[in-house]
Amino acid sequence: MAGCVSRVELSVSCRSLLDRDLGSSSDPLCVLLQDAGGGQWAELDRTERIKNCQNPEFCKKLVVDYYFEKVQKLKFGVYDIDNKSFDLNDDDYLGGIECTLGQVVSGSVFTRPLELKQGKPAGKGTITISAEEIKDTRVVYLEIEARNLDKKDFLGKSDPFLELYKQSDAGTWQLAYRSEVIKNNLNPCWRKFSVPLQTFCGGDFNKPIKVQCSDHDRDGSHDLIGTFETNLTQLQKAGGGSPVEFECIHPEKKQKKKSYKNSGIIRIKSCKIETEYSFLDYIMGGCQINFTVGIDFTGSNGDPKSPDSLHYISPDGINEYLIAIWSVGSVVQDYDTDKLFPAFGFGAQVPPNWQVSHEFALNFNPSNPYCQGIQGIVDAYRQILPQIQLYGPTNFSPIINHVARFAAHSAQQGTASQYFILLIITDGEITDLDQTRQAIVNASKLPMSIIIVGVGEADFKAMEFLDGDNGVLKSLTGEPAARDIVQFVPFRQFKNAPREALSQMVLAEVPKQLVSYYKWQGWPPVKPPEIEKM
Repeated sequence: MAGCVSRVELSVSCRSLLDRDLGSSSDPLCVLLQDAGGGQWAELDRTERIKNCQNPEFCKKLVVDYYFEKVQKLKFGVYDIDNKSFDLNDDDYLGGIECTLGQVVSGSVFTRPLELKQGKPAGKGTITISAEEIKDTRVVYLEIEARNLDKKDFLGKSDPFLELYKQSDAGTWQLAYRSEVIKNNLNPCWRKFSVPLQTFCGGDFNKPIKVQCSDHDRDGSHDLIGTFETNLTQLQKAGGGSPVEFECIHPEKKQKKKSYKNSGIIRIKSCKIETEYSFLDYIMGGCQINFTVGIDFTGSNGDPKSPDSLHYISPDGINEYLIAIWSVGSVVQDYDTDKLFPAFGFGAQVPPNWQVSHEFALNFNPSNPYCQGIQGIVDAYRQILPQIQLYGPTNFSPIINHVARFAAHSAQQGTASQYFILLIITDGEITDLDQTRQAIVNASKLPMSIIIVGVGEADFKAMEFLDGDNGVLKSLTGEPAARDIVQFVPFRQFKNAPREALSQMVLAEVPKQLVSYYKWQGWPPVKPPEIEKM
């Protein structure tokens, strides 16, 4: 792996965007893509969408890993979003720019005219990007409410929302957070929210923070209710049932009226600072990743001696099962010190009594199913093929529950020391879907992730259902998964791609899944990183 020097947070704003909506302004969103080679661009991140706005200042920061030794070509694209779909192909393009991360990082503020295509300007539209290195992994959690806000709407009350700004070194105000809008309410209580400390105040507890409360209007012409300035030191006094209160002041009203008191009271109910750990913090802090493989030996794969079987080993010694084991295993093995990997088969009749087994050790040694390294799994697979009878049905739940027992035992220690990855390679015909759903829901509460690689040309609808990307997976009784732990990838999409493409796709979710589990449990790394005092 190339050494990632640091993570960089990009703030984006635009001016004079093209207007693509009839009767109102555009609803822009900015997407960040990175050059993936061969003319392909991969999405890294995207901002929120801002309604009815031609001069947006996006609140969500775009985060990118900065590699000093690589030229990282970036593309920023601004789109007018008029639907709920994630896909941007059906949205109007308002312009974009191509540049390198080095260009953005080396200038304190980087402004360029937007182009619809090379050499064709997007009206007078411009984009401004500023970069900041993320040095501090602490996060501020705030709960804020208000009371007796001014009524701004002719027919109703106000529709208040908050914006929090930090002061930049140049003295300008930079948006750090924008809350949701609470409709028709002069005593709103906003959702608890979190902002990285770096974004909030650059890690400086005495840096001025401006809090602005406004009344939301659909056409984008929001009315100021009031504002005040504070800093993190003052905000931190909130909590334990004693809020910190600030008067919300409208400067013009204050000037005009002698009797003016305020436009409402903003109450900080709680302010906590916590540390957010990254995947590397956990790995470098001593977390071991335990890798287990489960291989589908059911009859639907076809007779291994026949060239059209998915288990047929070609003259050059490979098949899709072996490529999947190599691709995924070669990446994961770097995170496991003992390099001993349990490997199991399911769905075959095994000697000596030829009973169907749904979790048999590939080395036929149930008390010690470990293979030495990825090569050990490959050797065991090749040796067992001629000794078993492919059969059925295809049950996933026994092997999921097998790994879950180890994960549950590890979780009882209450430390971020062991995480489990189960790789299931299958031709996709699953028999025990309901039991598997329950097994995954149970496993979602444990330190484990499940990767399913589908080989062959089957219809993988059941696998995609288990992946849970189209909504939360639920058990038969309706219990939802605590976190999304399944990643399904059909092998056929990677037939002609380089080997690392499969492992990158399959393992892309694992760091997030590992961090989400330990964050949910509130467990820091075994050896937490030293935080540099700002």
